[in-house]
Amino acid sequence: MHASQARMWRVYVFLWRTQGLEGTEYQLSREYTLDVYRMASVVTEHDAKKAGAEVVKQVKNPLLSGLLYPGLQALDEEYLKGVDAQFGGEDQRKIFTLAEKYLPNLGYKKRIHLMNPMVPGLTGGKMSASEPDSKIDLLDSPGDVKRKIKKAFCEPGNVQENGILAFAKHVLFPVLDGTEFVIERSKKHGGNVRYTTFTELEESYAKEEIYPLDLKNAVARELSKLLEPIHAKFSADSEMQMIRDRAYPDEVVKKGGGKKGAGGGGAGPDRPVDISRLDLRVGVVISAEKVWHYSGTSEQRTLRAQRFCPL
Repeated sequence: MHASQARMWRVYVFLWRTQGLEGTEYQLSREYTLDVYRMASVVTEHDAKKAGAEVVKQVKNPLLSGLLYPGLQALDEEYLKGVDAQFGGEDQRKIFTLAEKYLPNLGYKKRIHLMNPMVPGLTGGKMSASEPDSKIDLLDSPGDVKRKIKKAFCEPGNVQENGILAFAKHVLFPVLDGTEFVIERSKKHGGNVRYTTFTELEESYAKEEIYPLDLKNAVARELSKLLEPIHAKFSADSEMQMIRDRAYPDEVVKKGGGKKGAGGGGAGPDRPVDISRLDLRVGVVISAEKVWHYSGTSEQRTLRAQRFCPL
């Protein structure tokens, strides 16, 4: 929620005219639960699977949750109250189609659906939250931005599969809004080059008039400028920092590290905090011997087990 507000504030959205609503405010209600069952009774398996094809991981034997998800997102349009339109990336279009088809079956109206182009990931595939180097995070430092951009796939002359150019087209040029985009180069390599439209930049790159590293440096510089006010706002807001630390403990552990020599199953520099690494100690082992064998009577085996299981 706070990250969304910071992002909207950066592009001059009036926050006092926005309202945030958490899913738990309605997802546990009787009415919503009944509508989940109603939706499940009319949506076919084929349509549910097709709707989630681009947003739900596709496996041979999918979990039932993956089939239910598109219907749940469709119901959000009704339960978020007062919704006229839903906005999302082009990968959401099949879910939008499902909502338009099935919400009227439940007695609810169709909504307007708006979509924006998907910016390809920096590593060449789809941008993914589970692959940190494929995306630029709102809180990435200038150093992180430069590192990720430097590693990105950026083939000379390739304007089709190029995450760096995509960032310039869909993020930087709309924000620059006519302000010059400058690629800094030494005089030895032709001097600085200035562009006021993305089309000019794209044509120049296609002709290989721009070296990939020069393009990367310019994009990294402008992205860092764009994120700078968000960083400043985040640094001055202790509540936002606390929420980030609680929501993403893995990141905190990686940045802060752990105590050297901390043993057991707890967290360390390379061991993030999560429930699978819970270190629970209830006593001290003073001796150990093999007890689960088939010799002896059942009473003897029971006594041996009790020695090790006093609770």
